[in-house]
Amino acid sequence: MISVCIATYNGENFIREQIDSILCQLSYEDELVISDDGSTDKTIEIIQSYNDKRIKLFFHQKDNKLINKKLSSFKLIANNFENTLINAQGDYIFLSDQDDIWAPNKVTVVLSYLNNYDMTLSNYSIIDENSNLIKECFYAFPPSFSIIKNIIKPSHIGCCIAFRKEMLKYILPFPKSLVGHDMWISSIISFYGKCTFIDKSLQLYRRHGLNVSTSTEKSKNSILIKVAYRIHFVYHFIKRIIFVRKY
Repeated sequence: MISVCIATYNGENFIREQIDSILCQLSYEDELVISDDGSTDKTIEIIQSYNDKRIKLFFHQKDNKLINKKLSSFKLIANNFENTLINAQGDYIFLSDQDDIWAPNKVTVVLSYLNNYDMTLSNYSIIDENSNLIKECFYAFPPSFSIIKNIIKPSHIGCCIAFRKEMLKYILPFPKSLVGHDMWISSIISFYGKCTFIDKSLQLYRRHGLNVSTSTEKSKNSILIKVAYRIHFVYHFIKRIIFVRKY
């Protein structure tokens, strides 16, 4: 059974195209788990219009105290994604953004690798808001699965990650304070599991200026904030390893 997990927030412009590209690859036993963070546009209306039993819609209570704070988007997105993972029932879990387009063979290709690996990271193409191609393949070279390298310079984008459900016991719960979901998931699985890179573009990643997640864009945060975030991340990472091994 497959669980595709999407965290949504005001995604009415592209959510239908994304859902269409996913549902056609799922069997009737699979599920599309969606957690919404309080959308005020037509996102919920579009999702419910499918009337498809494979779509499981959940509502996440956003922490309004985080809004407009430095790096708050990391935590807001992470909390919403965590809600999808908590409710996912599948043996294989795929993460997805709300505004991309999956390649028609994504599920088949990824599953062929997950038979032998705990996590896969696939290549992807970049498009603009009108679906014009910007870049054929984002990764020119296979990204490293070194935890230290990825903490220094994060290179694993969440929507290109898929993993086996056994990894959830290490991933969940997310730290209560600020940590990005994609960096957290990839680092934890890199430590506990066996990972591989799929050098095929398996989705069209859309850049349109209103992306909730800005994983592939250059950070505007100061050096001080970047360093503080990484120290914070390492603290929680080490704490999780100690806790899991202890119990």
